[in-house]
Amino acid sequence: MRLYPKVIPTIAREVVQTLMQEGDIEVETMRIADAEMDMAAIMKEYLAAEERVNAATREALDRRGYDHSRFNQVKREMADVRGFKMGDEGIEYVIGQMIEFLLISRNVEEVYSDDPPLRKKVFGIFKKHLDVDDEIDREARARLKHLQEGTQAFEIEYQKTIELLRRSRGLI
Repeated sequence: MRLYPKVIPTIAREVVQTLMQEGDIEVETMRIADAEMDMAAIMKEYLAAEERVNAATREALDRRGYDHSRFNQVKREMADVRGFKMGDEGIEYVIGQMIEFLLISRNVEEVYSDDPPLRKKVFGIFKKHLDVDDEIDREARARLKHLQEGTQAFEIEYQKTIELLRRSRGLI
């Protein structure tokens, strides 16, 4: 799963609304928007940290004289050095941060549920909004059946198709 900036407000709103409706948290009506902004801020900070890792990765590639094809390998190294969680581990980290913040936020009156049920509900919301990568991958591969997977032509067209599909869904 990958977190996209455009889905952050939707996820934040749905997390607060769902947890309120299901009696997991209590938020005063006048503070709902602030609670949603708190949740969004956690996700935005994660993306900012990811961008810092990406910048460090680009610098390391230049310094080492590597081409862009080694970006993911070097990014993993940079993330490990910084203690940055990526992929599904990153989403788990963000969810943990959100749950922790619910407990200390001045915008949340009370938290009635324990961590595991909260985590499960919030993860379900993330999954619903972030599983689009798998769908996009399947659709891109279906569109490129005429090309042999693993070839340079396939890789180039695959990246173009992925970007096109993400744009058409408003993810970038």
